[in-house]
Amino acid sequence: MSTVSDSLLSVVGQPQSRIDGPLKVSGRAVYTSDVDLPDMLYAVPVCATIASGRVTSLEFAAAQAMPGVRMVLHRGNIGRFYRISGNSMETGFVDEARPPFEDDVIRYYGQYVAAVVAETFEAASAAAAAVKVGYEVAPHDVSDELQASGEPKVASERGDAAAAYERSEVKLDETYVTPAETHNPIELHATIADWDGDGYTFYETTQAVSNHQGTLMQMLGLPKEKVRVISRYLGSGFGGKLWMWPHSLLAAAASRHAGQPVKLVVSRKMMFQNVGHRPTTQQRMRLSADRSGKLTSIRHDYVNHTAIADDYEESCGEITPFLYSVPNLRVTSALARRNVGSPTAMRGPGAVPGLYALESAMNEMARNLDIDPVAFRLMNEPKVDESTGLPFSSRHLVECLQTGAQKFGWSERTPQTGSMTRDGLTLGWGVGACGWPGLRFSAQASVDLRADGTARVVCGTQDIGTGTYTVLAQLVAGHTGIALDQIEVALGDTMLPPGPISGGSAATASVIPAVLQAARAATDIVLTKAVAISESPFSGMDKDALAFSAGRVHRKSEAAHTGVPFGEILQAARMHAASGKGSAQGGFDDPLKKHYSIYSYGAHFAEVTWQPEIARLRVSRVVTVIDAGRILNPRAGRNQIEGAVVMGVGMALFEHTMYDPQNGAPINSNLADYIVPSHADAPELDVTFLDHPDTVFNELGARGIAEIGLAGVAAARPSRSADR
Repeated sequence: MSTVSDSLLSVVGQPQSRIDGPLKVSGRAVYTSDVDLPDMLYAVPVCATIASGRVTSLEFAAAQAMPGVRMVLHRGNIGRFYRISGNSMETGFVDEARPPFEDDVIRYYGQYVAAVVAETFEAASAAAAAVKVGYEVAPHDVSDELQASGEPKVASERGDAAAAYERSEVKLDETYVTPAETHNPIELHATIADWDGDGYTFYETTQAVSNHQGTLMQMLGLPKEKVRVISRYLGSGFGGKLWMWPHSLLAAAASRHAGQPVKLVVSRKMMFQNVGHRPTTQQRMRLSADRSGKLTSIRHDYVNHTAIADDYEESCGEITPFLYSVPNLRVTSALARRNVGSPTAMRGPGAVPGLYALESAMNEMARNLDIDPVAFRLMNEPKVDESTGLPFSSRHLVECLQTGAQKFGWSERTPQTGSMTRDGLTLGWGVGACGWPGLRFSAQASVDLRADGTARVVCGTQDIGTGTYTVLAQLVAGHTGIALDQIEVALGDTMLPPGPISGGSAATASVIPAVLQAARAATDIVLTKAVAISESPFSGMDKDALAFSAGRVHRKSEAAHTGVPFGEILQAARMHAASGKGSAQGGFDDPLKKHYSIYSYGAHFAEVTWQPEIARLRVSRVVTVIDAGRILNPRAGRNQIEGAVVMGVGMALFEHTMYDPQNGAPINSNLADYIVPSHADAPELDVTFLDHPDTVFNELGARGIAEIGLAGVAAARPSRSADR
């Protein structure tokens, strides 16, 4: 493993403005729905108005005859789609397995039953509204009360949790429910499909261009080279844009039938029906401890709702087995089928609702024990990952809790109900710990050092708004000393070397080794040429005596400014660029995880104020401390955590997708009725990153941070007993 150089750390780990920022604030960044191709048509889906049953008739003659309408696609004329061979991170992944119009069965409200293609969006919308659909209606179920549809599965177990619980001195048995939540990024899902008679180019709102390509090629029955996917900029995704949804296939079929490019942008209402959501979860937590506060057992039994035809598991018990030391543990999962669209990943899938239950239970158990909640957690800190017996690659949860407590002023806390006040407000203080897996996926990258003194780095990953463009530029700048504004970054295209998904907080850790390897290969070519060509001042020297820094080639024994700009070496060699390639392996079956338990950790401390005269509850401030290894760009990293914390406030106080029991429709399917935090709801935020690089994981010691900032926030509240 290479030693991290001072020059690399002069850029990496330092706060940087995003290199794509000027494009975004000036409106020059082109998002998917901004793409405007010649002769482009527009598609608008027709959605089912029942949640269960069958389509019996489709009347579209009037719609077909409307001005500007080219066609109405339906089961009888759309053509054939295929199902994918099986979900794989490498070759394709979907949460809604059924292609559109595969049969006449309706399984959820809003399911696509037809699509209108017209010359303008307005014409397509009017015609879609004119299509009449007949149904045979069947009973549906969208209830929040969850009963498992089958036998629970054991996800993790050690010892005898039931027996230990029965004989323990102090017990807790509580059930925690989290409602369905809907992704609501400002950018709607969109597809532009362009069939050229031989293959497709897709412009997609996707967090995974390579995976999107793999899914589309399978479902369209085309070879990989006939499907190109582009996503230059994304207006956030929060997990909802990780996988392909059926509207992409509707656009593809429309383009193929019409012989022209077709744009399909889902409506805000469709965002609540057709492109996933975080499912309702119901989690029973049973904890036991001795009087000293040592945990003796944890049982975590959870069920989440899923679609009628798809098995989506919200892995709520993912963090439970190793966050605390406990000799007896059992985690089980189960599904409850409902007439809803398929759930999907939402920021921090599994861990976020799971930690809401676990950390709420820990707070209430501390109350039962009459032990401070922070002290309770500290006394149950494990020495190894007790679910596997593996050592932690790096774990500093204790420091997170202690640092957070000090910054928050936790020592001033009094546990008695209503005992803390300020300016006429009643105060409540709470804490929640958090964890998130260190993930990395396979990645390839290339770096060109060009004769004009600039550089270009490319990777077929994408930037979903988290700063990936800037991180890649930082890596190249740190290794070569080339200024950030002289580095071009190209992402979001399957024509580029394949890159990782932007999900699971994995993209940055995945690209680090590939980009650095490519940069080193490129600089090695420059050094090789420097000693090989006669026009070079270093001709005939030993290459190992040279260094490449500050954008120059120089003797290791001398300062960089004494050297020659690398571009002059390439010009003398009559080369346009020195090109290096790099690759890295990873995945959920990462071999490294056979030897280490690799996770990030953190702690949130929250203050809640209560104003009884007007019944006003508000989260007034949050202190967060995160242990995620080295943070490559603290400015963007802090922004990630701050946004996640505000999202956690929304989870705790506002967000709840409600389904109409009469027809199964999401009732609050708009941004007026689906409440998310505004600036006025945002608390005072204090974010601290601990600086403990995890060099077991990668040479820079960086793990991902997007999800962990949300995990544990909703649970950072006073216990129920103290709220009463």
